[in-house]
Amino acid sequence: MFIRTNKKKYNIILADTFSKRLKGLMGKTNIDYGMLFPNCNSIHTYFMKENIDIIGLNSNNEVIYKYENLDKNRIIKINNDHKKTSILEMPANSTKKIAIGTILIFNEDA
Repeated sequence: MFIRTNKKKYNIILADTFSKRLKGLMGKTNIDYGMLFPNCNSIHTYFMKENIDIIGLNSNNEVIYKYENLDKNRIIKINNDHKKTSILEMPANSTKKIAIGTILIFNEDA
């Protein structure tokens, strides 16, 4: 799946297994894709090699939280209801044109 933002297409990896959720983007460099963590309300950036952008989504994929260029070694909690929240991790500075209230559309690869 993918999204388009800032006139660029970003592939999105669905963190749908324990292994993917555990590892996330830790240790990655030159990040050029995103990771979507469904049913998730908090993340950390320990062991990250690069800063990232964070978008919190409600159950309708509406942006309810955004943090650009998040530093390494941080913890972010979006809200208390993890079953109604997802988190999208993106490359640093890739979400500048995405605003709170925007509904993100994830397209399937063709």
